[in-house]
Amino acid sequence: MTIEPWRINGELILNCNCTVFCPCVVSLGQHPPTEGYCQAWAGVRIDDGRSGDVDLSGLNVGLLLDIPGLMARGNWTVGAYIDERASDAAYDALVSIFSGKARGSTGLFSILVGTFLGAERQPVTFETEGETRRLTVGKRIQGAVTPIAGKAGGEPVQVTNSAYWMGPDITVARADQGRVRAFGRVWDFEGRSAEICSIAWSGP
Repeated sequence: MTIEPWRINGELILNCNCTVFCPCVVSLGQHPPTEGYCQAWAGVRIDDGRSGDVDLSGLNVGLLLDIPGLMARGNWTVGAYIDERASDAAYDALVSIFSGKARGSTGLFSILVGTFLGAERQPVTFETEGETRRLTVGKRIQGAVTPIAGKAGGEPVQVTNSAYWMGPDITVARADQGRVRAFGRVWDFEGRSAEICSIAWSGP
């Protein structure tokens, strides 16, 4: 199978069941999550994106992640929700990227994910209201995360120069809302750890 060159520039938010703040960011998945396992939802806003000749700009993606222990040990379970506005070609490209098949920045998914639950088309919205980011995936995910203010001028607390898979600079946040009713999971992570990260991913 030919893998088209691809890129995605935009922003990712994630809310997990860890207490604030998730240790996986700094330990690169070598430290156990605070609850011993990781359950999370994530949203990706694609400001500029392309896979071969297929335009991905302006689309959003929702993800569900269920990880039984240390992130680095794998056996992840992942499901994806693709923006219903995506063309058939864009849908196929995004499924390939977020399942790890397109290699590159998300290629580790093909190694760490033991079960890919598949993808569904859904209305996926990713909105910014002040400092708060909101993700809505139909009736499946309703999430909102807000950065935690630091001491200097109210600027958010950040982890910088990390080797984390999402990106080097992570804004520390907390979930204002984190309801998941998806792929047989019923979760609520309000008040739990969250992350905001600018992404510049590419492959293969």
